[in-house]
Amino acid sequence: MTATVLCPTCQKTVVWSAASPFRPFCSERCKLIDLGDWAAENHRIADKSSIDPELSEQFLAELEQEMLAADNRFFKD
Repeated sequence: MTATVLCPTCQKTVVWSAASPFRPFCSERCKLIDLGDWAAENHRIADKSSIDPELSEQFLAELEQEMLAADNRFFKD
């Protein structure tokens, strides 16, 4: 039995085997289109965790103080 999938970009049927080197994509073109969409942030993995804005601000403030206190050339003239 041969497994098949749909190309995520163009929806063509792709045989899932060594004969399809770009699987799950049907071609290099579709693979590169998908990669470009990820790079342009058109695709994202949803973050389901809720973030407490007060804790985030506190964390960033503490991190900033650590970076400024450390011997860090990035923040030095």
